[in-house]
Amino acid sequence: MIKGGHKKVMGLYSCVGGPSLFYGGVSFRFREQDFAEGENSWPINYGDLEPFYTKAEQLLSISGEAGIDPTEPFRSRPFPQGPPPLALISQKIKSAAQQIGMNPFQLPLAINYEDKSRNVCESCTTCDTFACAVGAKNDLATMILPKLLEQGMELKTDTVVRQLKAENGKISEVLCFDKKTGKELVFRGKHIVLSAGSLGSPHLLLASGFDKLNPGGKVVGRYLMRHVNAIIFGIFPGVADKEGRFHKQLAILDYYFGHPNAKLKGKLGSLQQVPTPPMGLVQNEVPGPLGKLLSQGVRLLTGLLAIAEDEPQFSNSLTIDPKQKDRYGLPQPVISHAYSKRDLAALKELVKPAKKVLSKAGALTHYVHNIRTFSHAVGTVRMGDDPKTSALDSNCQFRGVDNLFVLDGSFMPTSAAVNPSLTIAANALRVGEVIAGI
Repeated sequence: MIKGGHKKVMGLYSCVGGPSLFYGGVSFRFREQDFAEGENSWPINYGDLEPFYTKAEQLLSISGEAGIDPTEPFRSRPFPQGPPPLALISQKIKSAAQQIGMNPFQLPLAINYEDKSRNVCESCTTCDTFACAVGAKNDLATMILPKLLEQGMELKTDTVVRQLKAENGKISEVLCFDKKTGKELVFRGKHIVLSAGSLGSPHLLLASGFDKLNPGGKVVGRYLMRHVNAIIFGIFPGVADKEGRFHKQLAILDYYFGHPNAKLKGKLGSLQQVPTPPMGLVQNEVPGPLGKLLSQGVRLLTGLLAIAEDEPQFSNSLTIDPKQKDRYGLPQPVISHAYSKRDLAALKELVKPAKKVLSKAGALTHYVHNIRTFSHAVGTVRMGDDPKTSALDSNCQFRGVDNLFVLDGSFMPTSAAVNPSLTIAANALRVGEVIAGI
């Protein structure tokens, strides 16, 4: 159940490989300043995570272009892959941004362009929100799971975790339900890693009563963040993408930490090129006559995605309603979320340069489509140094339950203003080394 704001939920997937099967592959590092945000500062810094960003980039074979982005943090190794050739529409957007004085660069992407031993990207237009038809997206199901299975990992599909049980400060049992057989299953382990996402992890923790075991238990499920997003479409006099190629290729971060021309001071966010959307998707997302008109003229569109950081607010939360339960006995999750005035003001500021770039590239007019998606959901089981205001310590160990670690986007104290997937992966590698040493 959703309270407040938009009632439609997008960006939620439950499958082997998780959301990485359907993401667009954008793999940014957070910026160094993202880790130091006053009272919401992280208990680790960029230097602590940099070696693991590098490892994650190597594991996922990220392509990218270094040395152009003015906000780019230090990196100890170059990208494993160079950037692919720009589509014609991307060249036009890049030239327009440069003429305005911006520094566009190619997005870091978890897509295979160079390894001929497996399928390479065919530059189709169904990448975001689609599983890759040829297996060229470097998602977890493609790049990581096969290697783990070869090393003896057992994967239990169609299995629902119903409850975590604790005794003497440790998880003693993980109670599950096998949907294929209808039988109850019980798992035990020296260390338990919970990675059900920023909505699923707090749901299970609250359903298991683990908030009562944690000194900062009141924050479990709180500080939900999901970015403030909008796509600014430019409407061109002719076909915008004449090649019909994948062109989610460029990023502009000149406004990331603010801009002298902006009315709002402080961090604003990022702009990313997005491909022309499929006709059916446009008609589904834009209601009424405007949606029908846009779906017919979709080939005239190309866009820039604006991502602004949303502030961590205690009131933005996932809680549970114990009076309503699903068929597995889990209480219904209740999501409450509303953007702050600053969140919305930051997005408004980002729309302005996006329109300028598209106009310079030849757009006649613009259409701004606000997105209310949970595909970038983070927070809810945040880490920190203060046990009263955070549920996890700096190693993502759940306070009050010694053998429980939470390793998904829920650990983040802040959301930054770029895609979170690479930071989630890097942190998992960092904490994995900690767990291996215990």
